[in-house]
Amino acid sequence: MGRNSNNSQVTEFNRIVAGTSIHGEVETKGDIRIDGTVVGILKINGKLVLGTTGKIEGEINCKNAEVMGSIDGKIVVSELLSLKESSQMKGDIITTKISIEPGAKISGTINMEKEQNSTITVGKNHVTEKQNNK
Repeated sequence: MGRNSNNSQVTEFNRIVAGTSIHGEVETKGDIRIDGTVVGILKINGKLVLGTTGKIEGEINCKNAEVMGSIDGKIVVSELLSLKESSQMKGDIITTKISIEPGAKISGTINMEKEQNSTITVGKNHVTEKQNNK
């Protein structure tokens, strides 16, 4: 059966497989699953899924995240951050909701604000963060 091309509910999905390494900025309007390594800045308008073999070093800004791999850096999640048993987090967490399974390893700070907007702006040589607490 063919897919209906008039479907307005099409979800964009990206995947970085194990054995792949990306250095730089990754930006997507859809969801992404990372099983490889990303070093740099990630801007994700959808959900980030970081598999058990996945590793991110840098800054992350996303709507939702499910982490099973390791993160070394800062993560800003506008909705729900879910740290699974196998996850390892080194760095700062900014989110409105968080779920942490027993066994998850965290080294850093967790900042939760009920009504928080946070965006990362990337310039040529710098990253700035703007937070608007309502």
